[in-house]
Amino acid sequence: MDLSFTPAEEAFRGEVRTFYRDKLPARLAGRVRLGQQLTKAQQEEWHAILHERGWLANHWPEAWGGTGWSVTERYIFDMESALANAPRALPFGINMLAPVLLKYGSEAQKAHYLPRMLDGSDWWCQGYSEPGAGSDLAALKTRAVRDGDHYVVNGQKTWTTMGHHANMMFALVRTGDSERRQEGISFLLIDMNSPGIEVRPIITLDGEHEVNEVFFTDVRVPIANLVGEENRGWTYAKYLLTYERTGMAGIGTSTAALTWMKGIAARQKRGGKALLDDPLFAARVARAEIELANLSTTSLRVVASVAGGGAPGAESSMLKIKGTELRQEISDLTRRALGPQAQPFLPEALEEGYNGEEVGGEGSSAAAPHYFNLRKLSIFGGSNEIQKNIISKMILQL
Repeated sequence: MDLSFTPAEEAFRGEVRTFYRDKLPARLAGRVRLGQQLTKAQQEEWHAILHERGWLANHWPEAWGGTGWSVTERYIFDMESALANAPRALPFGINMLAPVLLKYGSEAQKAHYLPRMLDGSDWWCQGYSEPGAGSDLAALKTRAVRDGDHYVVNGQKTWTTMGHHANMMFALVRTGDSERRQEGISFLLIDMNSPGIEVRPIITLDGEHEVNEVFFTDVRVPIANLVGEENRGWTYAKYLLTYERTGMAGIGTSTAALTWMKGIAARQKRGGKALLDDPLFAARVARAEIELANLSTTSLRVVASVAGGGAPGAESSMLKIKGTELRQEISDLTRRALGPQAQPFLPEALEEGYNGEEVGGEGSSAAAPHYFNLRKLSIFGGSNEIQKNIISKMILQL
């Protein structure tokens, strides 16, 4: 799936392709291609490469280190990144917290934290979900009590992605009590090295340590780390989530995965013919291609509509639903294309240094753990059921 670009945009695409050819280490691209996990050092390495080129925060204002790219140029960059098997830049600071600070943060917060996101000084994680407060985020109970020039935080967060690597967390905490639960929530920036913080691993279905539980016991957080106004954090949280959900469309990732899957299906045989020529299988592939083309067009429209500084609305929920469902469908098609060769569940295939036999071709050993890992897509960032409620309320007025 491709779009028609102007000569200038085609030239830009050539520049991006040259960058990836010259600067993307083959060992990193190989791990991404096989669906293997990157180490913290490898993620930081790619972060530094993008930052050196000036392309890390390509959606930020130029005054703060952004690129000034158009919506189409950002689309081209994201697409070429996926097709080159480039690692994904860690989203929590650059793509999620930064827009909140740029809109609601103090000048001191912007001046301190934005440069540290760029140079890699801070690794951010997200403190939203709690036991009993996942899809119903307003039910959160982690509490911050004012004590002089600090808040004292007690409670628990869960499903904290890469929290074991992070030195900073942006978190929602309860600072007030109101009949309307959303009115008593604040948005805090918390140093993960503070006394009283404990991080415990959660091992996911694919055998990986990607998410964590985080416990807070009398953790002191400076008042200066409050973003915006006290008890107004729900507004900032929703603003952040629209960026997170829009990014979950994963168009470039789906394009690369679809290309990979079609290559497998072209090699696999059924009834003496390529699986890709089987009418039933081909129909599912065609449907995925159509969905991806539609999703791409819709995503461009949504991003273009807020290019002047706004934030996506309920449209971000549509992108999140369709994008995550499509990525799950492509992973299911890949598993089906591999057939019995996809059955071995080898979590170690996602780890660095795996040299096991690839009976179904390169990457086949990771097919099962990768498939199971992607089951989470329709749950995190607000479950797809919740996104449908948002759409029905905000767009359909139901």
